[in-house]
Amino acid sequence: MLPDRKEYPCQVIDMSPGGVSLNTPVAGRKGDRVVAYLDHIGRIEGELVRLFQGGFAMTIHAGERKREKLANQLTWLANRSALGLPEDRRFERVTPENKFTQVTLGDGRTFPCRILDMSRSGAAVRSTIVPNVGSPVTLGNSRGLVVRAFQDGFAMEFSKALTEDEIRQQFGAVA
Repeated sequence: MLPDRKEYPCQVIDMSPGGVSLNTPVAGRKGDRVVAYLDHIGRIEGELVRLFQGGFAMTIHAGERKREKLANQLTWLANRSALGLPEDRRFERVTPENKFTQVTLGDGRTFPCRILDMSRSGAAVRSTIVPNVGSPVTLGNSRGLVVRAFQDGFAMEFSKALTEDEIRQQFGAVA
């Protein structure tokens, strides 16, 4: 997200705990504040420091503890394939039996959606509506916030982790 508060897709080219190079169709200006939501990393923010064809480089503003956590995440990501490590998620990702449900926006509008996968803490959803990151949404009966937007959908984090029984009651058996 650039200062215009619009979100654009991006892909990490290179990353360290202090900075990241992103391939993106839209670049801001040197000195712009940037917020990025990266798969397996989460939210980072910093300052655009260099433009190049196809993207830009940014610093990552983070305290010592956050930088240490980021270094550990990057090390894990770099080594997981070579070592055959499982995904590092709080809860196992599952696909519910009832994939088709509805998402309700904060203003009460309701849209049909399809659950791509979910866990006790959140869900990835395909939908004709893609709410802004940070928007309140309700999936079935479960409230939460949008944490990532992607083409044709979004990911949300539930306000409270669901139990396995709550998932089964709302969305059916899981695979």
